[in-house]
Amino acid sequence: QVQLVESGGGLVQAGDSLRLSCAASGRTFSSYNMAWFRQAPGKEREFVAHISRSNIYYADYAGSVKGRFTISRDNAKNTVDLQMNSLKPDDTAVYYCAAQRGLRLTRDPTLYDYWGQGTQVTVSS
Repeated sequence: QVQLVESGGGLVQAGDSLRLSCAASGRTFSSYNMAWFRQAPGKEREFVAHISRSNIYYADYAGSVKGRFTISRDNAKNTVDLQMNSLKPDDTAVYYCAAQRGLRLTRDPTLYDYWGQGTQVTVSS
């Protein structure tokens, strides 16, 4: 069992930066692939970024955030962060942290096993 708690959301202007953090409980955090998803009002939940469980951290990003967002993890602290730069109004959404026990990294939210409660990010123009 893993419990995830996101923090760091807020209201910013276009072009600003935010850093989201997800704190995980449990002693097996390092064995989970971790991801960030987001959901805007009236839209489906969409993949943002994920990072592998291994010591050689493989990360991948949605095309809409590539080059602006960076995902990282600290297995000693049981945290996974999302650094978001050059924010745009289209980035406005509730951002969710998720953990996956499977072997393969995936962008499919239905394959993630644990979710946080979400944190709101609002970017004004």
